[in-house]
Amino acid sequence: MADIDKANQQAVERMMDARPILKGVAPARDVIPGMRDNLLLHAGPPIEWERMSGPLRGAVIGALLFEGKAKNAKDAEALVKKGEIDFAPCHHHATVGPMAGVTSASMMVYVIENETHGNKAYSNLNEGYGKVLRYGAYSDEVIAKLKWMNDKMGPILAKAIEASRGLDIRALLAEALHMGDEGHNRNKAGSIMYTAKLAPWIAKVAEDAALESEVLKFLGDNALSVLNPVMASCKAMADAAHGVEGSTMVTPMARNGTDFGLRVSGLGDDWFTAPAEVPDGLYFPSFTSKDANPDIGDSTITETAGIGGFAMAAAPAIVQFVSGTPQDAINTTMEMYEITIAEHKHFTIPQLEFRGTPTGIDIRKVVELGITPRVNTGIAHKDAGVGQIGAGLVRPPMKIFEDAIRAYAEKYKL
Repeated sequence: MADIDKANQQAVERMMDARPILKGVAPARDVIPGMRDNLLLHAGPPIEWERMSGPLRGAVIGALLFEGKAKNAKDAEALVKKGEIDFAPCHHHATVGPMAGVTSASMMVYVIENETHGNKAYSNLNEGYGKVLRYGAYSDEVIAKLKWMNDKMGPILAKAIEASRGLDIRALLAEALHMGDEGHNRNKAGSIMYTAKLAPWIAKVAEDAALESEVLKFLGDNALSVLNPVMASCKAMADAAHGVEGSTMVTPMARNGTDFGLRVSGLGDDWFTAPAEVPDGLYFPSFTSKDANPDIGDSTITETAGIGGFAMAAAPAIVQFVSGTPQDAINTTMEMYEITIAEHKHFTIPQLEFRGTPTGIDIRKVVELGITPRVNTGIAHKDAGVGQIGAGLVRPPMKIFEDAIRAYAEKYKL
């Protein structure tokens, strides 16, 4: 027991000590390890086309249209069925993506560097709300927006971030938690700060005043602008904690719309998976849980790193979006202290007298106490292209923690 506790302390210290800095924006093929033109990355654990959910299939089709590899959805599906497109989890390539998470070779991605340990992580650019690729939409307007983001906004962001010499996302997150964000579904303060920090550099590097205005408006109007660099930062933190011999700490949790999966620091690269569940939450008018797809996205990397649902006490207004009361938000955070290893050094909650957020999910505690992690999440329609239909709370299946415990006992001969 002492050795496990020591390993867990080492893992969680590495995660908390990681200092993720936004260093740039670049085409995925130029920076993501192992990226190639016929490879599409997706959220969650590994999955083949036949088992993909509607939103994930739609995002795959949209990515192939964006890349010019297909002229329409039928062409895209034929390309996949002929075996000409490879799929891999974002997590296998130091990458994360919200909802479907589909990332293709030409897409501009954020580059995060953990200056403490030297590892990097990546995420695509956030499209905002409405009809978007991450929810499986692939209409002409969706592809046109992606191309504008890639060809117009991306290069300006790249130059601005380079000129800024990097943005400290850990510091930005710490401040955002003090301003009512929880870092997953509520990023209003963080996105405002992100835009404000970049604005002077965008103004400095932009050669076209009209485009400068468009980019700033796009970032400023999007309350999720900072989500993707935050997710990549959490990925960099979690990756720094992966591979600690003997540790029972979860390093990613992720969902692909069909399966919910996790990996454990001391269990190598094995995934433990079970069917994903439909979130419980608030639905937009005319939609119900019957319309919902099972949980999807890599954004559970935020809870893995000690924010998101684990920091709900810092963001009482989140309940207006995911359901519940402000007291429920506090109760959620308090419950998560029961299954975690530490209280975060840098992420603190004013409503709890600046107590650190619960950080480092211990699979032993989850199984022993029967308490699974709480996750804040958007809810996608089960059909490709409809988009977001609500938001709510979800828990991973207990089975994945039980399977991980059994694998741990077998590996370490307990």
